Parts: sequence; C-alpha cells; structure tokens
Amino acid sequence: MLVHSDRRHRFGVPRSELWETITQVDRYPTWWPWLRGFDATALKAGAEWQCRVQPPLPYSLRLVITIEDVVAEESVTASVGGDVEGTAELHLLDTAEGSEAHLTSALAPSSRPLKLVARAALPVVRFGHDWVLDTGAKQFAERAL
Repeated sequence: MLVHSDRRHRFGVPRSELWETITQVDRYPTWWPWLRGFDATALKAGAEWQCRVQPPLPYSLRLVITIEDVVAEESVTASVGGDVEGTAELHLLDTAEGSEAHLTSALAPSSRPLKLVARAALPVVRFGHDWVLDTGAKQFAERAL
C-alpha cells in the first residue's frame, strides 16, 4: 500500500538562497521539533541520514534516508528505508515571487506494526504523512528563511 505525495511550497527567496538553507542539515532539528532524532552530516550523493519522526499520532517512525543524487540548486533524489520504504524527489524551481520546492514521494510501510495500522486506518497514516510535509514546509519558512 503506497502513500503518494505531490506537494508544492512557494518561498519568497531566490532559489539559490533556498538551496543554501536546505543544505544546512545540522540545523534541521532546530526547525522541526517533530524530528526527534537526526544524524546526518551533509546533503550530498551517497550520504545516509538516520532519523526519527514523531507526527501528532501515537507512533514514531525510524527512517534511513539515502541521498541518491544531488544537482545543486535544482534537485535531490533519495531512497527511504526503515519503518517506511520508497523514494522521494525534491525539485527547486524559480517563480516570479522567489522559488518553489516541489516534493514528490511514493512510500509504503515496511514494519509489521505500521502495515497493520495502515490496513486498518489508512486515513490516519495519510494524515500523519501529510501533517509532517505541510507543517514541515510552514516551519521551514518561519524558522529557516
């Protein structure tokens, strides 16, 4: 069972500034309080990030994010493992007002407990996933830019 996402968030800064901010991975925990554990050193191809995400639900997710490809100021492609598995892509675009981050992903639960939750309550799983993405974009705009 896949959870697909296709989100676009606009920011009032040039794409170069958006990229510069995104690459400051050591600051991620200060932007996102729901990121309860985060071990990463760089946004570069081959990097492996370990993290724990706590949506406003009675479970947290342990994730291993492997950065597959990076094109500076343009895109990031990653594979996701851990409690969920799949792929995610981030594309940065210029807009008249600044820039846009376009995030797409296809993720599925991989842990047995989360598979059971997803089967029984897919809307709850979708809510948690969407909450992290939308709240994360809002917090990024408020705290990082």
